[in-house]
Amino acid sequence: QVQLVESGGGLVQAGGSLRLSCAASGRSFSNRAMGWFRQAPGKEREFVAGISWSGSTTYPLDSVKGRFTISRDNAKNTLYLQMNNLKPEDTAVYYCAGRQQRVFTKNGSDYDYWGQGTQVTVSS
Repeated sequence: QVQLVESGGGLVQAGGSLRLSCAASGRSFSNRAMGWFRQAPGKEREFVAGISWSGSTTYPLDSVKGRFTISRDNAKNTLYLQMNNLKPEDTAVYYCAGRQQRVFTKNGSDYDYWGQGTQVTVSS
C-alpha cells in the first residue's frame, strides 16, 4: 500500500513562491510515474505536471510553463512542485498522485494513489 502526504501549501502574495512536497511511503517509489493535479472551487480537476520514473517531465498547462517545476528525489521518496511567480488563478487545492506504471498520463483516473491535498491561496 502506498500513502502520499502533501505539505507546503499556504497563503502567498502574487509573485511569490511555494514549494510543495509529497512524501511517499511504501515500495518502488522510484519506479512509479508521479503527477500533480489541482482543483479550484467550482472547476474541474486539472493535470498540472507529471514526471516519469526516469525523470522525464511534462507541463500541459500553458499557464504554468516556465513558472512550475516538478522534480523527484528517489532517495527520499519525495515528489516536489516548485511554484514561482504565483498568480491568483493558481489558487486551488493541489494533489499529488502516483501510478503503478512508469510513465505519466494526463488522466486522473489512471493514477492509483492520491494524497489528501494541500491548499494554495494566492492573494492579489
